[in-house]
Amino acid sequence: MSDVAAVKSLVTKYNSLRQEVAKVIIGQDDVVNQILISIFSGGHALLIGVPGLAKTLMVNTISQALGLDFKRIQFTPDLMPSDILGSEILDENRQFKFIKGPIFANIILADEINRTPPKTQAALLEAMQESAVTVSGHHYKLDLPYFVLATQNPIEQEGTYPLPEAQLDRFMFAINLDYPTFQEEVDVVKATTSDHKPKVNALFTAKEITDFQQLIRRIPVADNVIEYAVTMVGKTRPHSDAASDLVKQYVDWGAGPRASQNLILAAKTHAAVNGKFSPDIENVQAVATSILRHRMIKNYKAEAEGITIEQIIKSLF
Repeated sequence: MSDVAAVKSLVTKYNSLRQEVAKVIIGQDDVVNQILISIFSGGHALLIGVPGLAKTLMVNTISQALGLDFKRIQFTPDLMPSDILGSEILDENRQFKFIKGPIFANIILADEINRTPPKTQAALLEAMQESAVTVSGHHYKLDLPYFVLATQNPIEQEGTYPLPEAQLDRFMFAINLDYPTFQEEVDVVKATTSDHKPKVNALFTAKEITDFQQLIRRIPVADNVIEYAVTMVGKTRPHSDAASDLVKQYVDWGAGPRASQNLILAAKTHAAVNGKFSPDIENVQAVATSILRHRMIKNYKAEAEGITIEQIIKSLF
C-alpha cells in the first residue's frame, strides 16, 4: 500500500475508532482525540483531572477498541518497583524464574502516579523511554506498541510525590479533563444507570498500529513548519533572546528540545488523521498547548496574579 493510500486508510479507521469509543464515553471528544494522537505518534500521555471523570473507563475503552492488551496499576505510597516490573522467584527445581509484572502490556494505566515515591515512579522511566526493563541484570523487551497513560489528581496534595520535571518531560501530552456539560452529564447518568452494556469492537491489530506509527514518521514536513515549532519552543525559555515579555515576566523555566520533537510528531499525526499529507503551522498550534503545558514552570508572580500557563502558551502563537 502506498503512503497516500495508507493515510486515507488511517483517516477511515480513526473515525471508526472515535465512534467506537463514543459508544461508552460521552463527550470528552478533545481528550479522546489527544490520547489517540499520542498513541499513533508513539508517545505517552498524562491525564490531569478530579476523580470520577471516567479516566480509567476511557483508557479501558480505547484499549479495547484498539485491540490491545491493557493493565491498570494503582499507585500507592507502599508500591515497590518489583510490584510493577516483576520479580525473580525460586521454582520447584531451585532455578530462578522471572514472573512478569503488570508493566508487560501494550497499554498501561498508571493510576494516581503522584501517590507513589520517586523510586517506584522511576521504575516506569526506562520502560517509557526504551520500551524495555532491566530486572536483576536481565534485559526484557516490551511488546510494541507500548503506551503509558498516567493519571494525576490535582486536588489532594496530602501524601503525594509530585513528578520531577525529568519524568514529566517523558510524557508527550499533559491533558486536562474538565467536568462534563449539563447535557453530557444527563446523558452519562442515563447511560450508566440502566442495564444496557455497549459492546466495544476491536478495530486494529498491534501490527496495524505499529505500521501507522511508522507511517507517521515517514510523513514529510516543510522546513518552515519545523522552524516555527523550534522557534515557539525557544520562546518558552525566559533567558533566551527570543522570549516574549510575558514569558520573561512569568516563567521560571521553559521547554527543552524534546518539546520540539513532540510538536512535530504530534502535528504530523494531527494532520494525517484529518486527511492531510503534510502538517502546517495550524497543526502545530492545535497540539501545542498539551505538549508545552507540563514543560513550563510558572513563577510565584504568575501564581499571585492568576496568570495561567495556557494564557502564556497562547501568547506564543
